[in-house]
Amino acid sequence: MSENTPPAPPRILAIAGSDSSGGAGIQADIKTITMLGGYAMTAITAATAQNSVGVQAIMPLSGDFVAKQITSCINDIGVDAIKIGMLHDADIIAHVADALELVDSLVPVVLDPVMVATSGATLIADEAIEIMRERLFPRATIITPNLPELEHLVRRNLGDTRLIEGAAEELIRAHGCDVLAKGGHTEDARIIDILVRSGEVPKHFAQAKIDTPHTHGTGCTLSSAIAVLLGHGQPLENAVRLGQSFVRQAIEAAPGYGLGNGPLGHQAVRSL
Repeated sequence: MSENTPPAPPRILAIAGSDSSGGAGIQADIKTITMLGGYAMTAITAATAQNSVGVQAIMPLSGDFVAKQITSCINDIGVDAIKIGMLHDADIIAHVADALELVDSLVPVVLDPVMVATSGATLIADEAIEIMRERLFPRATIITPNLPELEHLVRRNLGDTRLIEGAAEELIRAHGCDVLAKGGHTEDARIIDILVRSGEVPKHFAQAKIDTPHTHGTGCTLSSAIAVLLGHGQPLENAVRLGQSFVRQAIEAAPGYGLGNGPLGHQAVRSL
């Protein structure tokens, strides 16, 4: 490689479901990874028929096939960071965990534990959540639950910042992974995300809430952004801060598509 040859982009593997409308899931992951200078690879866990107003149908793939997608990528292309999103069921979770045993333990894994819909409905069975906790949380560098998901994981309501930090610390003690507790599910004028790491003072990332319905895929986008930034070699706190900046700009650039909770404008983000 000559001195003028640009460095190869970090190889980012996104393991998640497909959103047919392009706003969330694998589609949001690919857009985010590409816009942030990564090379996107995918292992699709489920196909969905969905749009800005809801999910009309879902077709999960077999755990064995999901694992084959993962091993196909890592055995040939290699991987510098991994983002995990919707896993749907226990079979898929177990196969993903088995496949990740082939990945060097130094490769960062960002796990977005997609468990609870905006409506409050639980998306995966309790036994699947327990397998996720046992098999994937210890492998994750960081998990990024929103408030309903964090409450589901600790099985209690978290009405203030102190309780949220305590719940995150509980997960850290149990599983060893860092936690980014995401705001956005309250009536507050500001969104406050809290990064909790073992032995460190929690870091608060606050920003004004944008008055818009077009926030479909924000969680997928943030977790993918953190993964690709870690793949670039950014420290975790920087990756979180820059990832949040990317998400905010993408929300501000939302094209306004759809009758409901519309997609972000990933392609309009030009700099961090």
